Amino acid sequence: MLRASTPPASATTRCWSACGGLGQPPRLALLSFEQAAAVPLAALTALQGLRDHGRVQQGQRVLVIGAAGGVGSFAVQLAKSFGAEVIGVCSGGNADLVRSLGADHVIDYTREDFARSGRRYDLIFQLAGTRSPWDCRRALTSKGTLLVSSGAADGRWIGPVGWVLEAVALSPLVGQRLVPFEAKPRARDLETLTRLIGAGAVSPVIDRTYPLRETAAAIRYLERGHARGNVVITVP
Repeated sequence: MLRASTPPASATTRCWSACGGLGQPPRLALLSFEQAAAVPLAALTALQGLRDHGRVQQGQRVLVIGAAGGVGSFAVQLAKSFGAEVIGVCSGGNADLVRSLGADHVIDYTREDFARSGRRYDLIFQLAGTRSPWDCRRALTSKGTLLVSSGAADGRWIGPVGWVLEAVALSPLVGQRLVPFEAKPRARDLETLTRLIGAGAVSPVIDRTYPLRETAAAIRYLERGHARGNVVITVP
């Protein structure tokens, strides 16, 4: 969940400061201030996961589980910008959104189990769903990578520690890489995202905005696990 400030002139500055930037922030003229607020957390998680931990390469097959969510919607766009073939896992109701973000294929998890389809992926980015790391690795190539950032079975916005511990325990035992990670605030990565946004390669998706006084309602909405993109809190 993300925060935007009003008056609008302060929003981008706060986003830049959150990533350790010095001086004036880059101009994000193409974005609303609510969209700008989504960049430091969700977009950084997607960028660092794919590029730094997943080591995504052009031509690889990338599966994004939770492709319609806050981080997932960025991950689909970023993976495409890196030249990957992108497959998004989401509900059927979100399929058109995920395709519009650039996904080459969409899997409706209510109709198809990606782990049992027989298809293999070079990189799986797990941001939602009920599958354990052990289940996900069956859909990886022999040298594939599983990124574990959340995996909350009930849609909660803080993923269970047990999934991360399972990935750590399994990684030395199999040929695939099972990589839990946490995004780090870095100003240079915000600059990278600014360039991608300016080039039209990435655009934040905002589902809902809530005023600060309705933060509890925003959290309840997130916990239902059906947010399409990012949920933003506006701060007066």
